[in-house]
Parts: sequence; structure tokens; C-alpha cells
Amino acid sequence: MFSERAVDGDVTAVRDAYAPDVVVLNAATDFETLDPAAAEDLLLVTDSVDPLTLDPSWLPDSAPAQLQRYVGGDFTVGLPGDGGVAWTTQTEPACVIVKPRLETSPESFVDFLVAEAIVETSLGEPEQFVSFFGDRYRHLAAVTDPHVGPTGTYQLAVALYDAYLGLQTRVAFETWADDYPDCYDAWADAGERLRPRLSDLPGEVARGQTDFAAAAELACSAVKHDLELPAPFAALDTAAYEDHGADYAVRWAEKTIEQLA
Repeated sequence: MFSERAVDGDVTAVRDAYAPDVVVLNAATDFETLDPAAAEDLLLVTDSVDPLTLDPSWLPDSAPAQLQRYVGGDFTVGLPGDGGVAWTTQTEPACVIVKPRLETSPESFVDFLVAEAIVETSLGEPEQFVSFFGDRYRHLAAVTDPHVGPTGTYQLAVALYDAYLGLQTRVAFETWADDYPDCYDAWADAGERLRPRLSDLPGEVARGQTDFAAAAELACSAVKHDLELPAPFAALDTAAYEDHGADYAVRWAEKTIEQLA
């Protein structure tokens, strides 16, 4: 299921600087959530596995089945929304996993995604939004489910956590021009590609051209690129969010949904 991925250049240098023990792997198949049997294959390429212990009561009954499964007692890795690169700290050492869906992507962009995941493993933050929100996910769902549904709430939670991580990772990315120029250029280029899509985002939501959860996903992905966000998403690009985390995210969602209703 997994094989070690050869890395070199900037990616090797980033790993050496931020998380030298991280194992970078290729996955044989695409996945959203690895079932226990597949996840246990990580034991073949790591020293040990320490599965997460999460509280099922954090989730409302309306939560998507895949999320319910992740919070269950089985060892699982990954959730929808991870994109082409997933990472886990449930193994020792931590793993960064590249999925086959990225085979046709530019090598420089894939290298940046791997470098980004390496930095994320070094932050000491949860690998998924579930542990970030904890029992506050129920509050988030109570606020947002009536407007965007359980799947929209899930998508919004992924986006909000992406923004929270982005506030931290961009501090690293902004300094990479001299030491890791290829990864820096890929980071900057991805940001420039996002920039035009942000300008009319509130208008698209107001006109019903883009739903709120999808708009949040786009805006929150721009945080790590240090782009200027339109209201109401600009409130997520603040020191207050970094300081107060999930409580701030839930309160932001509550106030924003009230304004949109």
C-alpha cells in the first residue's frame, strides 16, 4: 500500500529543518479515509502506531458517516478534504502520504504540498479538525446545519481548520525565498492563482452562484498565502483566531450565518 517517496532539493532541506524524522510515502491508491487494514500497513514503514482516542459524543447524529467512522475506535487515517497529500502523527515517526491523484500535477507544486505537510506535522496541532473542535463541533453543527446541512458543516469545519493552520504555516513560508526558493516560488504562484477568485466572493455568495461552505473553503485556503480576504472571511485572518482557536471559529460561524440568514 505504501512505498517510500524519494525526495530531494528543497523538500529534503525543509524536512531536515522542520521535522527530520518524518517519513514521506507514496500511496498505491487514492483514498479519503484509510480503513484499519490499510492503515495498519503503515507499521511496515514506521516504528509504531498510536491510534487517536476521540470521543464520539463530540459529533451530532447528523454528522456524515465517514466522520463518525473516523471518531470511532478503529485506527483510521485521513478524511475527505485532505487533498492530494495527507499526514498523520498517529505513527512514530510521523508520515506524509502522497496520493496518486497528484501524478499529473506539476512537480514543483507537489513538492510544495509535501513541504507544507512536513511543516504542519511540526506544529504540534491535531492532524484533523475533529480534535481541534472537540465537543464544540456540536455547537458548530447546531448553528450551521439548518443553513448548509451536515455536509456543508463538515466542509466549513475543514476550511476553518485549514485557515487556523495557515496562520501558522505562512510564518514559515514567508521566509523561504532564500533557503528554499523552489518551494517559495510554488507557494507564491499558488497564491497568485487564488487572488482573482477572492475579489467577488461575497457577491457570488449573495447571488447564489457559490454556496457559503464552498466560499469559506476558497477563502480559508488563501490564508496560508497571506492574501487579503474579503468580509466576512477577513475576520479569520487575525491574531484573535490564532489565539482563541475553535471558540473563535464557532463564534465567527454563528455571527456570519446570522448575517446571511
